[in-house]
Amino acid sequence: MVSAKEDRNGRRPQKGKANRIRGLLGVGYWVQGFRCFPWMAVNFFLKDSVKVDSSTLQILQNSVNLPMVGKPLYGVVSDAVYISGQHRLPYIAIGAFLQAVSWLTIVLLSQSNISILTMSVYLLLNNLGASIAEVANDAIVAEMGKSKISQSASSGELQSFVWMASSVGGVLGNLLGGIAIDRFSAQSMFFFFGLLLVLQFFLTISVAEHSLNLPKSPSNVGINKQFSELLAALRKPEIAYSIAWFGASYAIIPVLTGTMFFYQTQYLKIDASVLGISKVFGQAVTLLWGVIYNRHLKSVRPRKLIVAIQVTMAVFMISDVLFVKGIYRQMGVPDSVYVVVFSGVLEVLFFFKILPFSILIAQLCPPGCEGSLMAFVMSAVALAFMVSGYLGVALASYVGVTGNDFSGFPLGLLIQAVCTLLPLFWSSWIPDEFKSKTRTE
Repeated sequence: MVSAKEDRNGRRPQKGKANRIRGLLGVGYWVQGFRCFPWMAVNFFLKDSVKVDSSTLQILQNSVNLPMVGKPLYGVVSDAVYISGQHRLPYIAIGAFLQAVSWLTIVLLSQSNISILTMSVYLLLNNLGASIAEVANDAIVAEMGKSKISQSASSGELQSFVWMASSVGGVLGNLLGGIAIDRFSAQSMFFFFGLLLVLQFFLTISVAEHSLNLPKSPSNVGINKQFSELLAALRKPEIAYSIAWFGASYAIIPVLTGTMFFYQTQYLKIDASVLGISKVFGQAVTLLWGVIYNRHLKSVRPRKLIVAIQVTMAVFMISDVLFVKGIYRQMGVPDSVYVVVFSGVLEVLFFFKILPFSILIAQLCPPGCEGSLMAFVMSAVALAFMVSGYLGVALASYVGVTGNDFSGFPLGLLIQAVCTLLPLFWSSWIPDEFKSKTRTE
């Protein structure tokens, strides 16, 4: 006789496990998106309390992302090294723990002991923890994309779900951050997020990984073998060329985020709450992008979609040139409105390509090295962003932009837009279509 809770095919238990996985990933990606809450405070804290200039701020913003470059190593370790018979959830817990230690330690430091060096050290530790947790979360998503438990994930639904979870966290984080930045100290915001990470830590260690029925990989493959499998995957032309193009499409752009932040806050005197609303708007657009992609764009060829996003980025950058020149102001558009709408959208446009590209890579990835390959992709993106940020500092210096002189800023933005279009000339490196490969269990 068949139980009321289970049919002959065991479908309900599988659905329950899929829901538990979605819940765990939802929390993980939501917290990942909510990281913008303390990081908004970091930017203002460095500018107003530590008194850094725009170039130093941008260098620090990019340098503390160095742990992100180590993601392939974390991915290989996660794939090959099991902790108490588990190889995903322990790494999520470790990542949450390191982040909590970082933020709570900054809270305990006295004002006189806080310097650029100490902040850099603890922010590096923070990003190390975030990188480890992200690698484990991304690996679960990639694995489930080929699992029979989650057939819908192969068409991108699970990727869209975690994308939207991260976006919801980003919307709430920026909204609360914009409100809190004028009412509470930066340390109070760090403390709140640290407590949230402590909660995530205890929630994660309370779940047994075997209860999720994740696809199994041999637990004794060893790190050397895992590295060999990663290298074998990277030798596949469709994977190697795709990752090379994707990384270059970011690295070649000399971003001027630090300069734009100082221009808006120092020159235009834009209120912090307006910047918070701008980020909320951007995250809301990101959430909408996830919904639209899941419903209407999954069938669009990846190359066509990614190229369209790249062109849109360049258009928004040219719009920034008109903004800095005061054209929109002359047309009656207030600076605050432009910052909320256009600046908010441009900031998140950089990440729009990640959703279709991650789905493409998940389908191209050979079974057994999902964590390693997805980590390598995100590492390449992190390194590309660092290079992009350093090029932005060099460009700002070249056009003569300082904390008080923004006369060369329009030229810098125009150069940035032109560089954004350059990767289109070798967009053929991205596969125009792919076939889904179901993981055998």
